[in-house]
Order: sequence, then C-alpha cells, then structure tokens
Amino acid sequence: MSDEDRRRELGSNDAPVEEEIEESFDRIVAEGAQRLHRTWRSVLITGFFGGVDVGLGVMAYLAVEHSTGSRLLAGLGFGIGFIALLLAKSELFTEGFLVPIAAVAARQARLGQLVKLWIGTLAANLVGGWCFMWLVMKAFPEWGPTVIDSARRFAEAPPTLQSLCLATLGGSTITLMTRMQQGTESVPGKIAAAVGGGFLLSGLPLFHSVLDSLLIFGALHAGAPFGYGQWLGWFAYTAAFNVLGGLLLVTALRLLRSKELISERRARA
Repeated sequence: MSDEDRRRELGSNDAPVEEEIEESFDRIVAEGAQRLHRTWRSVLITGFFGGVDVGLGVMAYLAVEHSTGSRLLAGLGFGIGFIALLLAKSELFTEGFLVPIAAVAARQARLGQLVKLWIGTLAANLVGGWCFMWLVMKAFPEWGPTVIDSARRFAEAPPTLQSLCLATLGGSTITLMTRMQQGTESVPGKIAAAVGGGFLLSGLPLFHSVLDSLLIFGALHAGAPFGYGQWLGWFAYTAAFNVLGGLLLVTALRLLRSKELISERRARA
C-alpha cells in the first residue's frame, strides 16, 4: 500500500490532502469568490471602512506610544485595528492575496475581478485612512510629536536592502495572518492571530504600505517636515514588495500544497 493510499485509509475524507486542509481550502475559495464578485460600489465602501478600521489600531498605537514611549507595547495596542477588520468584515489591500487568488486559481472568478479588488481596495483604504487620521490628529493634537517621530522611520527610509526586506516581511506576515484566520473556525483563535499579526507589523516595526501610510498621513496632518512626494516614493516600493512577500512566501507555497484540490475545482468549473 502506498503512502497516499494509507493516508486516505486513516483519514475521514477521500480528497488527496488531509481533511483539515481540504476544509480550510474550501472556506478560502468560497470567501475569495464572494469578495471577487462584489460590485465596484461594494469594493470601494468595504475598502474605505477597512482604512477606518485600521485607523482604530493606529489610534491605539499612538495612544500607547505617547503614554509609555514603548513601541513594543504600542504594537500590542495596534491589534485592535485587525480585530476591527476581522469582526466588522471590512477589507485591507494585503488581505487580497491568498484568499481571492485561490478563488481565481480554482476558476471561481476571473483575473480582471482580482485586479478590480486590488485597485479599488487599495485606493479606498488610503482615502478612508487619510480621513480618519485627520479626525484623530484634530482630536489629539498633543500626539503630533509622537506621530511625526513614528512616521519619519518610514517616509524618510530609502529603498535599501533592509527596507525592501522589511516590506517583504510585512507582506508575508499579514498574508500569513489571513491564512491563520482562515485555518480555524474559532473566533478567539482568529482574534489571537489578529493581535499577533498586529504586534509583529507595528511593534517591530515591519513596512506595510497601508498601515504605515496612516501614520504618515497623521504626521502630515500634524505638520511633518516631509511631504506627500516622500510618502509616495516610500509607498511605491513598499507596496510592490508587500505584494512580493505575500505572493511568494505565503500564497504560492500554500497553493502548491493544495494543487490537487485546485485541479479538482478547475475541472468542475
């Protein structure tokens, strides 16, 4: 008896992978297909609220850092933003890697729908985050020096090897966080993944095109010594390497692990 035949005999399913992986893959494809079949209006509104929800995490981050001076403690506070994303069912740009790509690979949606999701979500995240950070800085002007100090680490960072690696790790970390949340039906487990992901991204800190843009927007509202041109230069390479990290280090390997399931879904489609 081959190893595969023995695995099927021991397991409770007939799929070419373990039952847990099959169930997780089914959830990922189903959710990805639903996201990709949204209208432009739904994509933009969901993305706008994604920027606002992440802004809650940035607000918590600034409150903790302003009070304690500790970026690690502030990183724990930032997890509130990811919890809001999870429970409010809003959308963040870098959440659009594994889940919708799996749906496209399984032929449950088209590539053009994936491009629409990425472009619409990213633009709406930035607009929502910009508006929310304007409110935050008007409500808490005393945080101005804190947010400017935090934002300068990103806005003034040149595209060195270190910066590119930080952006790659940022993309892979948040994509893995999404995979962890899809791998369980436990709400406490999903929340734990959100808190852990938030800590790694903002407490270390890693480079994330949307999350750190909100810090930069807050700094700009507070009169930062840099401008939107510097933000755009940082944002361009960070977003590109976020995508690279999310696709190569997480998405591609997870899809390779589920290639037999993908082949089955493509055949049915």
